[in-house]
Amino acid sequence: MSRPFKLYLLSYNSLLALGWTLSLFKILSNFSLTKSVSGTYASAGELICFLQTIAFLEVIHGAIGIVPSGVLFPLMQWGGRTHFLLAVVRGINEVIRYLHYAINSTGNPPYWITYLRYTAFIVLYPIGVAPGEMWLMYQALPFIKAKNLYADFFAFLPFSNYTFVVILLIFYPFLWLKLYLHLFKQRSSKLLNQHKKKKN
Repeated sequence: MSRPFKLYLLSYNSLLALGWTLSLFKILSNFSLTKSVSGTYASAGELICFLQTIAFLEVIHGAIGIVPSGVLFPLMQWGGRTHFLLAVVRGINEVIRYLHYAINSTGNPPYWITYLRYTAFIVLYPIGVAPGEMWLMYQALPFIKAKNLYADFFAFLPFSNYTFVVILLIFYPFLWLKLYLHLFKQRSSKLLNQHKKKKN
């Protein structure tokens, strides 16, 4: 990888690691002060929306080949995160992930950050998906139907946003499982490579 791309990835991932750390801090601070979920989103909502918008670049990174992830898996991750923005679990996961990416773009990251990056998801992803993303989408169905959300966009398609979300909920566990199993393969590969580097 060329030096400009390495510098770009270092900057991009450092910005996102810092942003998610700040948003997680804001969420936890607000929650500890108010002991209520109400208003907690407002404390970090704009920052999270900004970070989530920027994170679409990961799909582009895979598409143009500056990272080896391809397009499908980053798109699935990004799409899932846009449905469940306010989550301490997601914040923790993103801090670990972007910190790892930032350090990795400078060369060889220490083993502990690689281990954390490729191990924390085992617990964090299932918590974020079932009680998080899927439950919120299910709870939003009556609102989506009543308000006919994104009607202009879906006017060009043979189905509504409501139908799209229902179909997505049906297939979501299977799509998520594919991503989850892919992460286990990545984990084996990355930790094995890191262990070999550590020995040398």
